[in-house]
Amino acid sequence: MATEKIEAEVEIKSPAEKVYSVVRSQNHVVPKAASDKIHHVEVHEGDWETHGSIKLWKYTIDGKAEVLKEKVILDDEKEIVTLVAVEGHCLDLYKTYKIIVDVNPGVVKITIEYEKRTVDTPAPNHYLQFLVNIVKDIDAHILNPTN
Repeated sequence: MATEKIEAEVEIKSPAEKVYSVVRSQNHVVPKAASDKIHHVEVHEGDWETHGSIKLWKYTIDGKAEVLKEKVILDDEKEIVTLVAVEGHCLDLYKTYKIIVDVNPGVVKITIEYEKRTVDTPAPNHYLQFLVNIVKDIDAHILNPTN
C-alpha cells in the first residue's frame, strides 16, 4: 500500500513561537491544556527538547483509552515538529503513522502521513480532528492569563 496523507489547518491567536515551543519541547503542558483528551506524557528516551527523543502519550479518543510512543524529529528553522509512531494503538490500523505539525503565524498546519494495513482501513480522520482540537486547546491555554 502507498503512503497517504490528510491535512488540516487550525487558526491560532497566540504567538506562533509560543505554540511551537509547547509542541516542540513543552509537551508536559499539553495534559493541563487538553486534560479531557491527553492524560499523561512522559519522556521514554532522551529528554523534552532533543531531536530523536522518544515520548509516551496516554490519551482518550472517541471514548477509548489509547497510547502512542513516538520519536520526535525537529526542524527548528522551519518550525516543524514531526512525530513518528514507534508503538501504539494507531499502528494496529496503520503500518506507518507520522504526525507533522507546521507552526506559522496565525495558523498551524497538521498533516498525518500513514500507510494502511488493509484496503478497508479508513483514513485516520478521527485522529486528525483530535489533533486539531488539541492545537485549539494549546492556543486557548497560552492565551489564558492565569497560565
